[in-house]
Amino acid sequence: MAYIRRILAKKLENTTKTFSATYLSGARQCGKSTLVRHLLSLDDAHYLTFDTTTVRTMAKKDPEAFIASLPTDKLNIIDEVQRVPAVNVLLKKAVDERRFEGQGKALFLLTGSANIFGVPKLAKAMVGRMAVLTLHPFSAAEIHNSDVNFIEKLWKDTGSFKNYERADLTSIIKNATFPEIALHKDIDQSVWMDSYIDTILDRDAAEFAKIRKPELVYQLLVSLCSRVGSLMNNDNIMKETGFNQITYEKYKSFCNATFLTFEIQPWSRPNKLNKRFVKSKKIYFTDTNLLCFLMRCDISEVYAKDPSLMGHLFENFIATEIMKSISALPGKFHVSHFNPVRGDGKETDFVIEKDNGETIAIEVKLDSSLNENDFKNITLCRDTIGSKFKKGIVLYTGEVMAPFSDKLWAVPVNYLWE
Repeated sequence: MAYIRRILAKKLENTTKTFSATYLSGARQCGKSTLVRHLLSLDDAHYLTFDTTTVRTMAKKDPEAFIASLPTDKLNIIDEVQRVPAVNVLLKKAVDERRFEGQGKALFLLTGSANIFGVPKLAKAMVGRMAVLTLHPFSAAEIHNSDVNFIEKLWKDTGSFKNYERADLTSIIKNATFPEIALHKDIDQSVWMDSYIDTILDRDAAEFAKIRKPELVYQLLVSLCSRVGSLMNNDNIMKETGFNQITYEKYKSFCNATFLTFEIQPWSRPNKLNKRFVKSKKIYFTDTNLLCFLMRCDISEVYAKDPSLMGHLFENFIATEIMKSISALPGKFHVSHFNPVRGDGKETDFVIEKDNGETIAIEVKLDSSLNENDFKNITLCRDTIGSKFKKGIVLYTGEVMAPFSDKLWAVPVNYLWE
């Protein structure tokens, strides 16, 4: 399989060199092992994986001896570390001993197919000692072999008229996916996705989350599919699935922890603005092709026949592209959706904030041309946020990048990679 440059690679390499330990999380089959092996080829490192039965058994049987056997003069890369919880405290001990000796940098690079907050013992043991990064499936820029980080570019770009060629949207979405699907065009995607879901439900649901009826997780995923990009009504979902609140929250947390889904919080500044905002989150799927598989739909057919559904798929795609971009940037970013209670329906899809409060906003439109009405939502967002609002864009499928009004731009989807 050809190696595709990942936009996270530089941040991962720098973080690994400056922290005692780094935890690289991400969905199964998103390329974590390939990325760290590429890093191994650049640095003197020792690689092993707990997906190998022999290594995993040895670590479980005598975790102290296992940690003691690791070389102290190399970066130790441990793949799928969440599969042997017994090593968590011992990793902390090894880090502390090396730090006491004045050799506390670049000790461990750990990877896992579970969100660090879904591995509480590891998170607790390594607090203050470990940086956490997340790798996603391929971005649109990566599949175009581009170094563009469109969120970084948005913050720096002063804006200018520019013409683009019309993008083949369905092709872009189909390729911005898991590496094995993107790079092997002859693969049966339905078979691959079915096996992917089975692996998560059969292994992770039982081994990681202790879920007795993993088939019910699939039922929840199907229910969530129809709610992508919409405000979540938890009561309605529980009624539809038949889950009580405890089961629902456990299964939803599992979907988030294993990177099947992610939630976006509502934007709110109640102490500073004379406005009230909705409190509901929005749900998205980490991979839009996986979403289509669960919905049993073909994105090309949806694009041709069902504009309403395609609008939701397009919004999901942009949500994933935002998360991919900010994961590779230095600093902390907060992503939310802007939805005033009395905004007359004028919600903005995505608001991205830095720690200093500087904000950009993104509205998604499945249209090849825009008019004044398409900017009403983001105009309210701009006027509400005020001086901290740096830029707002309506991302659409047309060909012209152009200003609309103060700090607001129409931006073709090509901006993600060109």
